[in-house]
Amino acid sequence: MVNPKLCSRPKIHYRCIRPSDLDILEHIHVKLFPIRYESTFFQDVVNGRDIVSWGAVDTSRPDDQSDELIGFVTARIVLAKESEIVDMLGYDSSKSDQTLVYILTLGVVESYRNHGIASSLIREVIKYASSIPTCRAVYLHVISYNNPAIFLYKKMSFKCIRRLQGFYLINGQQYDSYLFLYYVNGGRSPCSPLELLAAIVSYMRSGFKSVAAKLCKSEDRKISRWSMCKESHSLVSGSHNKRNLSVERVGYECV
Repeated sequence: MVNPKLCSRPKIHYRCIRPSDLDILEHIHVKLFPIRYESTFFQDVVNGRDIVSWGAVDTSRPDDQSDELIGFVTARIVLAKESEIVDMLGYDSSKSDQTLVYILTLGVVESYRNHGIASSLIREVIKYASSIPTCRAVYLHVISYNNPAIFLYKKMSFKCIRRLQGFYLINGQQYDSYLFLYYVNGGRSPCSPLELLAAIVSYMRSGFKSVAAKLCKSEDRKISRWSMCKESHSLVSGSHNKRNLSVERVGYECV
């Protein structure tokens, strides 16, 4: 089983996980994760039953180990409208064909860490999700104390959208989870209340400016006509003073 000591830079190759990987895949999961997975999960992974997966192997290892998994990622396609992040997908998330890719597990054996393997596996998932026209995002959960994973996802431009209290139950103890999201194919978050308010204010200001501009033009025409009137000096003076006050107020709003 995998527990190599690296003496030189590995030659990493990425491929789909297959039935022959069953034993080593289960072994690495047991070694890396505090959560125990049912045997049916591993059967579904290696046989591609509703789960997509990629494995990493080191081709520089001896022949009998050159195709043995040293890293992996598993994921599943889910309907956006049935997911827990439907509220983070904007206006089109209610369409029946919108999908997401949910990362189930991601792991690299300890001796192969800090070689960019996890990043490459995540990029495989992003590339896969981007190839699905209906897919709008990749998302996943990270246990709150897994700082290396949190740093990795932030570095790869995933957005931490919420913290879930007591999401994990491990050995009778509850742990929080962070929910991370990466948009693809034009997926986006809905407008925040602040953005919506800003849009409304901008629209109202635009409308006020349009109305004020029309009022300014109307007042200018009236003043032009009044200047041609041959009424008494007192009448012209009184009317002109009142209209000037009006023009000044509207003109201030026009600027």
